[in-house]
Amino acid sequence: MPRDTFENLNPNKKKAIFDAAVREFSTRRFSEASINKIVKDAGISRGSFYQYFENKEDLYLHVLAEIGKEKMKVAFAEPPPEDADFFAAYMYLVKTILTWAREQPVYCKIGMLMDKDDSQFIEKLKARVPEAWGELRSLIDRDKERGLIKPDVDGDLVIRMLMALNMYILQDFYQTGSEENLLRQVEDMIKIIRGGIANV
Repeated sequence: MPRDTFENLNPNKKKAIFDAAVREFSTRRFSEASINKIVKDAGISRGSFYQYFENKEDLYLHVLAEIGKEKMKVAFAEPPPEDADFFAAYMYLVKTILTWAREQPVYCKIGMLMDKDDSQFIEKLKARVPEAWGELRSLIDRDKERGLIKPDVDGDLVIRMLMALNMYILQDFYQTGSEENLLRQVEDMIKIIRGGIANV
């Protein structure tokens, strides 16, 4: 993450660096993105860049963290109804984030390019559980207490399953751009997880 020297910059300079990084990471895969292009667009020297960040990976993580903060701020600005179960709350958050993504298409481009990048750094990044999923994990625990989810269900496994399925659904969304298809697939996924597939 950023060094103290970056955190101590004035807000306009920090924004210029962030915006330049977003432009580069939304037009090229991480593995192809150029630090030279970013520093030129941000109006800083390459030497200054390394005073602010350790490397390109460090900058990329910073960009993702800032985007994630904004996304979660929007997603939980108006939380789902208190009586909503985990599945209804999850669907509500998907729709809220989709609305935000529509308003921030450049951020979606970063996600789309990340999905197409098979570099070792990106593969490790994809395997991590984002902090945002912790909010959903707490909803699973809450529904266990309410008797809506079986007490022996492994909440962490449910989250990992949802993450994997989300990646698959997002791949289709990035290719087709169909929000209707994305929502239908998420609803179908919820039905399967909620009811299972065995006819018993």
